Amino acid sequence: MVYRAAEFFAGIGLVRSAIGHAGIEVAWANDIEPLKARLYAANHPADHYVLGDVRSVPGRSVPTVDLATASFPCTDLSLAGWRRGLAGDQSGMFWEFARVLQEMGPRRPSVVLLENVPALLSSHGGADLRDIVRRLNQLGYSCDPFQVDARWFVPQSRPRLFIVGVRPPLPGCGVGAPDPTDPVRPPSVVSFIQRQPDLRWHRFPLALPPRGRARTLRDVVERFPSGASVWWDEARSCRFFRSLSPIQAERLRTLQASRRVSWRTAYRRTRRGVAVWEIRPDAISGCLRTARGGSSKQAVVEAGQGVTRIRWMTSREYARLQGARDTFDFAGVSPNQVMFGFGDAVCVPVVAWIASEYLRPVLDLTVVERLGA
Repeated sequence: MVYRAAEFFAGIGLVRSAIGHAGIEVAWANDIEPLKARLYAANHPADHYVLGDVRSVPGRSVPTVDLATASFPCTDLSLAGWRRGLAGDQSGMFWEFARVLQEMGPRRPSVVLLENVPALLSSHGGADLRDIVRRLNQLGYSCDPFQVDARWFVPQSRPRLFIVGVRPPLPGCGVGAPDPTDPVRPPSVVSFIQRQPDLRWHRFPLALPPRGRARTLRDVVERFPSGASVWWDEARSCRFFRSLSPIQAERLRTLQASRRVSWRTAYRRTRRGVAVWEIRPDAISGCLRTARGGSSKQAVVEAGQGVTRIRWMTSREYARLQGARDTFDFAGVSPNQVMFGFGDAVCVPVVAWIASEYLRPVLDLTVVERLGA
């Protein structure tokens, strides 16, 4: 059976790329950014893509679907923002998503999937997440929050909070006692649920896939010859070296002295009012963000055999770190525009795993429940 989905805040279509593996097809999508719509259309059929403000979307215009996904903006929830929470212009778009669901009436989907940053757990002392769950409860959904880090699937540190809402509530999926071995429901999630006994929760059994060889930057970086124009020139590289703290400089010396070439990402930080570069100690990237300057842009450091070279991360590396195929078409837009689309997106293998291990089984169960009713 093929299920149908509505993709809110669809961006460049990485949710669509992910859930398709579980037999869920997108029947409707919406986003406000023309650039993202262009990238979406270059990689997916886009006749169902509604370009425009979600505030202008009436519930009657959304087709009947089984699943609705909403990776609503994290700007006002992120630690990098002003923490306005759901009162902010961007993250407050959740309320528009809820409005559309309400206007769909009895046609509203059986399952919803929300994605955002873990800071949602603590935003305004937890009041924002509580308001989200309460609103979903009012719309008939029991909720299950859990947390997954993309580093389980790709070499990128990208923890994200997911919330699955199901209507009607599933039998046999009560919250139960906390499980300290549950990798996707850490103490921060469990304690939040325990503090809100008046809300309607459920817990669906989930286990992360067995971890094989951990993927590293070696698996995703593009190889460029030493004389390629992408590498920073001597003056810029020297400024990078001079900004390093003693610990960072020693880290780089160790990498450079190795007989084997390795790769690290570096990012700018402001320490005591001074902009400095810091190199990650591990062979994965930091969390990708929209490339609009400042500390959001990561550099790639290639070191070993007595040589160090530095350059900006490429569009293809951004795509690979989000789990997109190398056939992803960048539609002729600039690297910074590509990174803007990917920095706001979901990690494909993470959502593909959620779709196959959670969304598809739950959708099957809701069909059984309806048939038995």
